[in-house]
Amino acid sequence: MKKAALHNLGCKVNAYETEAMQQQLEHAGYEIVPFTEKADVYVINTCSVTNMADRKSRQMLHRAKKKNPEAVIVAAGCYVQTKEEEAEADDSIDILIGNNQKGQLVSLLELYFEDQKQSHIAAVADINHEEQVFEELVMSKPSEHTRAFIKVQDGCNQFCSYCIIPYARGRVRSRALDQVIQEVRKLSSNGYREVVLTGIHLSSYGVDCGDNLLHLIQEIHKIDGIERIRLGSLEPKIVTEDFVRELAGLSKVCPHFHLSLQSGCDDTLKRMNRKYTTEEYEEGCRLLRAYFEHPAITTDVIVGFPGETEEEFKQTVNFLKRIHFYEMHIFKYSKRQGTRAAVMENQIPEEKKTERSNVLLALADVMSKEFRDYYRNTVQEALIEEAQTVAGKQVYVGYTREYVKVAVSSDEPLENTMVSGMITEPIEAEIYEMKR
Repeated sequence: MKKAALHNLGCKVNAYETEAMQQQLEHAGYEIVPFTEKADVYVINTCSVTNMADRKSRQMLHRAKKKNPEAVIVAAGCYVQTKEEEAEADDSIDILIGNNQKGQLVSLLELYFEDQKQSHIAAVADINHEEQVFEELVMSKPSEHTRAFIKVQDGCNQFCSYCIIPYARGRVRSRALDQVIQEVRKLSSNGYREVVLTGIHLSSYGVDCGDNLLHLIQEIHKIDGIERIRLGSLEPKIVTEDFVRELAGLSKVCPHFHLSLQSGCDDTLKRMNRKYTTEEYEEGCRLLRAYFEHPAITTDVIVGFPGETEEEFKQTVNFLKRIHFYEMHIFKYSKRQGTRAAVMENQIPEEKKTERSNVLLALADVMSKEFRDYYRNTVQEALIEEAQTVAGKQVYVGYTREYVKVAVSSDEPLENTMVSGMITEPIEAEIYEMKR
């Protein structure tokens, strides 16, 4: 029996695809081993969102080859898609698999072994110009025991000035509704109680096939056994009053929304080629808070984008304070070769990016604690995921609907159960005790 090891780099969509490729290998008879162990096949699902991501992808490929020079090294995903010629020239790589081709993993391995390990078998389609459809990668048993991520959409049509993803993932492609429903039903029958809908540009679900994201959510809501539905990153413009009103009427939808922001300054947003204003973004947050009680609103922010002045940065800081997020993911702008932003004037020095990043990270910590503290001395419901050692004692940890992490003491196993109790004191950073 051949051994295979997989390693994922990048986003939740990549993580889903990596697990789907692992299941392909398992069904084909491979023994899956940790990436740190010696294997016959190493699969690295690469990322290309930044130049650093490209570098990390190359490093992991070379590390695998060094671990076992006789192993077959498979490079899959975005780095292969955007840097095909570079990957072709890399002697450490044996098989290249682009995006929308990952379902071919097992057949490509079989071809490689049959042909006496010929060099560089490649399956990399021109994802931007050829007619592409959504590639079905079905998962019935994700690695997480209570929450399952489901990829429902691929590709992006936005072309933000800093982003390479439309070139790596191609145009928007939506998964057929019946295929999504079939997978969710299978997950439900296997005991999963929470699903998270993910995609490269989730808000675009259905634009290519006459459907829409709200309809997809409504259909998933009907499935017995699924008790929670979470949404991946949303674009602000999808958050209309009709959309929010309908969501609020679906009891399984968690009040936990990630609205991508990137900057709290309109001039910066224009240079980024984002398709909304800060006023429109703020209105979306107002609607969410009007229809949901204290929803968790999280976001992404890029600091040090080309041309960002001190005044523009101050506008962003003030906007973030006004919206008051649960969590903020702060990124220092990183040049990405092949994007318009990489050749813009007035690039910001690294030390200035770091300084601004530190300001926002400190602000994020304060706002996150204030959000969690709102729930102290209130009764909430949590879906328990697993046993952990927290602050020196064995507890069961899980998340509320708003994604506040809690710890529950119990002599009985609580995995994959709903538990109600009062949230009290934090017992460790970002983990609050829940007393039943």
